[in-house]
Amino acid sequence: MDAKTRIARRVALEMTDGDVVNLGIGLPTQVVHYLPSGVEVMVQSENGFVGLGAVGKQDANLVDAGGQPAGLVPGAAMFDSAMSFALIRGGHIDVTVLGGLEVDQEGNLANWMVPGQRVPGMGGAMDLVNGARKVIVAMEHCTKKGQSKILRQCTLPLTGRQVVDVLVTELAVFSWGAEGMVLQELASEVTVADVRDKTLAEFSASPNLQTMKGVTV
Repeated sequence: MDAKTRIARRVALEMTDGDVVNLGIGLPTQVVHYLPSGVEVMVQSENGFVGLGAVGKQDANLVDAGGQPAGLVPGAAMFDSAMSFALIRGGHIDVTVLGGLEVDQEGNLANWMVPGQRVPGMGGAMDLVNGARKVIVAMEHCTKKGQSKILRQCTLPLTGRQVVDVLVTELAVFSWGAEGMVLQELASEVTVADVRDKTLAEFSASPNLQTMKGVTV
């Protein structure tokens, strides 16, 4: 199982039946393919939909916020961007799943800009991290060069401060709370020492540390 599939499978377990969910572009969109049996969610998109689903008969005018072809499930609704962002800012999104470039030990997230590179902009991420009831970051633990993406302090421009509730990588699951950054789950093939070696952030290990749920090597 590759890293992105493992991450998507684990993130899917964070969903509960009936959630209204916003999925960022890239890896987060895979989450809906691995929802547990009996769990149905309504996928919201910043460009004006609640109820996005698998592509059926392709319609060039029907795309998600990332510009990818999308379908609609029964009961879906379409509206303008003003209404879409009112849902987000009004606290009506249960869960958002976003990719990340960097996350730090304070729960800060940077996921929209690398200085010196042309980027399309932040999109709705700034609104989502402040409006959604639960913010999950789904990203690989290290860069392609092997550098940790989980830092003491983010170096890239921030999307939001102290906004991350759960971070899922291919190696571990972290959460944030009154006790700071806590390692909650480990992939079966790694140890706490392995994770510390690949993580620049300071964290504590939960006394109830578990093997990562829902995935196998």
